This record gives sequence, structure tokens and C-alpha cells, in this order.
Amino acid sequence: MNTIHRFLIPHSSFLIQGKCLLAFSHGLDSTALYHLLRESGIDFDVALVNYGIREQADEEEAAARELAERDGRRIFVAHAPRMTSDFEARARKFRYDFFESLIEKHGYDTLLTAHQLDDQLEWMLMRMIRGAGAAELAGMEPVSLRRTPSGHAYRIVRPLLEVPRAQLRRYLQERRIGWFDDVENVAGTNERSRIRPLAAKLMKGNETGIARSLEYLRRDRERLRSGGRLLYSRDKLRIVEIDSPDNLVRIADTQLKELGYLMSRFERERIERDPSTVLGRRWAVERRGNRLFIAPWVPGLVLPRRFREACRRAGIPPKIRPWLYRKGIDPQELL
Repeated sequence: MNTIHRFLIPHSSFLIQGKCLLAFSHGLDSTALYHLLRESGIDFDVALVNYGIREQADEEEAAARELAERDGRRIFVAHAPRMTSDFEARARKFRYDFFESLIEKHGYDTLLTAHQLDDQLEWMLMRMIRGAGAAELAGMEPVSLRRTPSGHAYRIVRPLLEVPRAQLRRYLQERRIGWFDDVENVAGTNERSRIRPLAAKLMKGNETGIARSLEYLRRDRERLRSGGRLLYSRDKLRIVEIDSPDNLVRIADTQLKELGYLMSRFERERIERDPSTVLGRRWAVERRGNRLFIAPWVPGLVLPRRFREACRRAGIPPKIRPWLYRKGIDPQELL
């Protein structure tokens, strides 16, 4: 067995027993994970998003369909609408909305993604530039538990987090397996692609130390997480009980990141000093005592007096109430 296969072993029990969906792009990373899973005898289906922003996008899709058909796997493809601004955040939301719709419809237990060690380092450098604490620098977890909007529980598994991109490239080259390069990243059109050349230089010869440092950071994050408790989670609503004010920004940052929003340094400072604020005209963030409330911001909605009174009795802050009303959530559920 190639040494790279050992990274699948810690996850093998539920990968074999559960129903798996692979997030696939036919780039280097996801192509390597596809073949590692296949060689390990793990059954899975494939989901691909065609953003239509690169010349070879349709060629990538056709090659992915051919590969899945050859191996007798189901493949699901979504074509994203044109995104002219805030591409990274909007693309991520579209992608995960698509994945979760498949998870709900077809009953998948596990979503597999091909994030690897270089991605982890790139993420850490991006967070350092913006300003972040130890918990945020730790980056992604090997396994994350999630729920779809309808409440279907699933896990995201990232088995390659300790594997350098160079090792994945060698794995494919040794087997003469082709993949598609992401020319948008090479062109340097977004923040991550500007960070990538620096991360690649740091990675050379330092893979073991970087992997070890990220593992230490993940362990530190687990210790820090004892500072808060998630009380309620439904769709895009989060209510967290905070043990200490010192944990406020970190917990807010973690919850918003899971919802697809990355705070700036100024927004982190605003949350510390303002108990009721709106971030990016998108997210209402409010504190009531030791409770933190996060929900999408819905401006200009006039609420019935009875609903406002029910929210007041339940201790729901004003900026959170419009989204509850729009979603038809009874404030009594949150008591």
C-alpha cells in the first residue's frame, strides 16, 4: 500500500459503512482523492460544480462524467449562475447548497473534500493577514459534523489535511493520471491565489513541521472551545451560550465562518464593543447577557405586535426577530 493511503485509515470504518459523496472538480487534489478512494475499495458518488469561468470548464465536466461513468458511479453536476462580485463567498455558498441538496435527497452520510496541507497553510496565512487568534489559525478539522436546513445530519471528512500538494502530484504522476490545472489560481485573481506562491515556498522542505504545528493548533482550539456551548442551531440561526466575554469574538468568528462569512479586523473590534450590530449588511449579531445570537439581517420588515411581544418574552434581540418571522420560527422554540 502506498504511504499516502494511510491517511484514509482513521476514517475507513464510516467511509465503508456510510454513503459517501465526493466534492469533485477534476483538479489535482480532488482527482488524487478520487483515485485513493477507488484504490482503497471505498464506494462513493461524485458532485461537481461548473462555474463556467474558465475556458476548460466544460472540458472538465465532460472528463468528470466520463470518469464516473467508466467506474459506474453516479455524478451530479450543477451549473452556477454568473457571479460578478464577492466570488469566493458566493461560490462557496452555491457549492454547499448544492451538496446539501444532494445529501438530503439521496441520504448521504459523508461529504468528502480534498483539502490538503497546502490549503491549511494558505488559510492560516490569510487569517494572519486579517488578524486572528490561535483558534482561527487552526483552520479546518479532519471531521466536522453538520446538519442540512431540514435537519439531516452528515459529516464532512477531509482525509488529506496532512498531505502536501507535492505528494499528491507525485502520486498522480507515478500512475500517469491526468488532472486539470486551475488557471484562475495561477493567474492570481483572488486573495488565496496571491498567497499561494508564498505558501508553496514555505512548504518546500518544511512539510513535517507545518503539519505538526497545525495539529498543535487544532488541539489548542479544542481546549479553547470549552468556553462556549451551542444552544440552538437551525438553518442560518445560531444561539451560543458564552462562558466568558473573552471568548465572544472567537465564538462569533467560528460560527460566522461556518455560515460562510469571514469577519474583517474592524468587524471583530465592532462586535467586542457593540452588543447589537450588522456585518456586511448580511448578518445580525447581538448579545443578550451571556448569549450570542446570529441570524441573517432582514431590514425593513414590519413585525406584528403579537410576534414582537413573543420575542420579547423569549429574550430574542430586535435585529434577530425579522428573520425568525420570515422563516416562521416560533420564539417559544428558543426558550
